[in-house]
Amino acid sequence: MSSDTSSSSVHVEIVEDGRLSLDRAVQWVECTASGAIATFSGVVRDNSQGRGVDHLEYEAYVPMAVKIMRSIGERIVEEKGISKIFMAHRVGRLEIKEPAVVIAVSAPHRAEAIEASRTAIDELKLQVPIFKKETFHDGSHWKSNRP
Repeated sequence: MSSDTSSSSVHVEIVEDGRLSLDRAVQWVECTASGAIATFSGVVRDNSQGRGVDHLEYEAYVPMAVKIMRSIGERIVEEKGISKIFMAHRVGRLEIKEPAVVIAVSAPHRAEAIEASRTAIDELKLQVPIFKKETFHDGSHWKSNRP
């Protein structure tokens, strides 16, 4: 199950079940006007602040998260001069090495694609209300998805 929204240049989704696909993101942003595609995939690692991580759980108010992600994508398309952007974030339980967020950006040139990809992940973490529960080998705690 997922909640998603697309326009001709912006696709965003919150995925409740299933693995995020970087290949799918790249396929969505491919276009003849672009000479560059930049990607970012944030995956669950086995440690955090010196503690062993067992798994993560993400929660979000999906309608608001999708709305804010769409706004971020539209602004990036307008301000950075890119062709297309794809942003997806998982919610639910994620295991080690599983992707939690996937971003792909296409643009006429690499500099714009790379800069837009970085802006997208930074803004997503700052603005989108997604919350993370880190489950360690010795306990757990909730953490805001903000740096």
